[in-house]
Amino acid sequence: MTGQAVTEAAQKLSKACDAQIKKLIGQGGAKFVTNPLDYAWVLHEQYLDIAAKGNAKTLLLGMNPGPWGMAQSGIPFGATDMAKKIGIKSKPLGEAKHHPKRPLIGLDLERQEVSGTRIWNILFENYGDITTIFDNVFLVNHCPLLLLSETGANITPDKLPAAKTKALLKACDEHLLDVIRIKGITRVIGVGKYAEKRARLALGAGKTGPGIIDGREVAIDTCWHPSPASPLANRNNGEDLKANILSVLNQE
Repeated sequence: MTGQAVTEAAQKLSKACDAQIKKLIGQGGAKFVTNPLDYAWVLHEQYLDIAAKGNAKTLLLGMNPGPWGMAQSGIPFGATDMAKKIGIKSKPLGEAKHHPKRPLIGLDLERQEVSGTRIWNILFENYGDITTIFDNVFLVNHCPLLLLSETGANITPDKLPAAKTKALLKACDEHLLDVIRIKGITRVIGVGKYAEKRARLALGAGKTGPGIIDGREVAIDTCWHPSPASPLANRNNGEDLKANILSVLNQE
């Protein structure tokens, strides 16, 4: 039942985001806006079938897809090799008006997203196998939309005008709360400060301390974002990033 409920929540989010796409095109430099929960649903549904079966009470929360990650694989931080390692089977993607320099290839894409490769490798190293990973953590992006500039650069939702993203972020916050309720999540770890901020807003938390949902507390933490654009993530050949993420994951 948990898996079905998580799947239904994702479908609800997808429809809500679809309704916002036209309003977002041209805002904040976003020339191409696509929804992997639509055109890559055949892959994302596989991810939910595998991941939602776990007993994870910790949620790892990302921002939004990148062009070489979830945009291709349908899974959060979804470097294509990592998606295959998780157990996602390659299937043709649906149609979407994508950026001409960012073709939608699917799991056959050879280029690997650095962020996704880093975070999933850390999870495999820490927990050992995919079953144990999902018995400990469940991964989801706050916003499922891929936002690309005219040059193909990735745009994060916080770069768009606040007035234009109000409905979008409301739907994303509601989905986050749905997942927390369905999975009985007791702790949210924002991957980067933006994700932490969205979790705090959704859960009515202050700058520190836990949030509240249905009368119970949900702890909110943050770890470094594994982006290659982050000096912290690249420091000491990525060893400091791994130490940071593991320290947050494994703290009592």
